[in-house]
Amino acid sequence: MKTLETIFAGKLLKVKAIKLQPTNPFTWASGWKSPFYCDNRKTLSYPDLRSFVKIEIARLISENFPDVDAIAGVATGAIPQGALVADLLNLPFVYVRSKPKDHGLENLIEGELKPGMKVVVVEDLISTGGSSLKAVDAIRNNGCEVAGMVASYTYGFKVAEEAFKDAQVTLYTLTNYEAVVEEALRTGYISEDDVPLLNEWRKDPANWQK
Repeated sequence: MKTLETIFAGKLLKVKAIKLQPTNPFTWASGWKSPFYCDNRKTLSYPDLRSFVKIEIARLISENFPDVDAIAGVATGAIPQGALVADLLNLPFVYVRSKPKDHGLENLIEGELKPGMKVVVVEDLISTGGSSLKAVDAIRNNGCEVAGMVASYTYGFKVAEEAFKDAQVTLYTLTNYEAVVEEALRTGYISEDDVPLLNEWRKDPANWQK
């Protein structure tokens, strides 16, 4: 039986929001070489898929954080989906910048959070977790409680898992690395011969070389 993780992985692969190129690696903004690239923003261009993401993130929030007071999106990738989810749940929405605006009110958080609010952070992708947890810090520094985080996708890197544990942030995701590889194998997107290379990369992505 298919799970949410494999269903969503299949949808991402279908619209090419996830690309696997074991023999022709991508270069990430960090400089890391990677046979794997995920761009969840592509889901915004497909109304049915956009709604699927919105509904499933909202469901995870309702089931796991029923006393949430507000939704926060992490700029820039999670702003649209975060706003859609907040609208569906009829909750206040804010978004968190990567750094304070350099003019005007110099806001780090755009929108209004009242001290004591329980906030769920919406993220589009978790790699190392650094930018996501910076948003958590900003919300906590604003006097609010971070109930948890829901993301569309995670690579499941050990460094991220440890960072979330240290920050005491509970993370739920719609899909993950294992589900994507499983679905890519099932549909013939990649072959069994590609899997060892992909797994080797995920063990140490910062130092991986093809």
